Amino acid sequence: MAGTLRDCIYGQAVADALGVPYEFRPRGTFRCTGMVGHGSHNQPAGTWSDDTSMALAICDSYRELGRVDAEDIRARFFRWYREGAYTVDGLFDIGGATARALDQGFGCADEWDNGNGSLMRTVPLAFTDARDEDIEAVSAITHAHRTSTKACVELVAIARRLAAGVPMREATGPYAALAERPVREVRSGGFVRDTLEAALWCLLTTNSYRDCTLAAVNLGDDTDTTAAVAGALAGIVYGIEGIPAEWLGTLRGKNVIESCLF
Repeated sequence: MAGTLRDCIYGQAVADALGVPYEFRPRGTFRCTGMVGHGSHNQPAGTWSDDTSMALAICDSYRELGRVDAEDIRARFFRWYREGAYTVDGLFDIGGATARALDQGFGCADEWDNGNGSLMRTVPLAFTDARDEDIEAVSAITHAHRTSTKACVELVAIARRLAAGVPMREATGPYAALAERPVREVRSGGFVRDTLEAALWCLLTTNSYRDCTLAAVNLGDDTDTTAAVAGALAGIVYGIEGIPAEWLGTLRGKNVIESCLF
């Protein structure tokens, strides 16, 4: 069965919410076993963060326009940043490069501006007619360095193959070798390539949505973003029916999500 946008977005939102309470906490200092609240951002259980808000802004733009339009997406990001659009009850987390880019009106392109802030929102583009240059343009709204834009293109290509039912190892191509990497060598901080590899490692070394997303959160550090990317892919692979019912039931803001799907 082919994965859908709904599978992807709910997969991302639930995983994002799983990771929110543990963001910034080092690996081994906690153990996530399910959906809880408070923690790092003192949010109620089931609250997703900037990762999902920005993904929803992309979805809403495509829903309304029927095409990928970077300038329209930028405007929606700005509404999220300044007005709390695409959130459950207001913005509580934003990356430094993202805030700087939205304030200055163009993406950050220095080599040091390769955080995961564009990668975290990019999987939904797999369900649009976006070409590689469109994907790069959406990344470059905030993260314009080639390292970030290329990572987004690679992630969308993998997501499209997974959505078409291609087996994981085939769909991930050269990244399939990550399955052999020991966890101690999996980095889960904010660097874009580390997040891409960590998310794919979680997908390749587990056999269910639950195990994939818990593995992502328990890597520590940038827990919500690693989990959001892994969860979007796991949602495609296992479907919304593969998400634990308790977690899905706890998820907040489903009305916001539903209003943005296309």
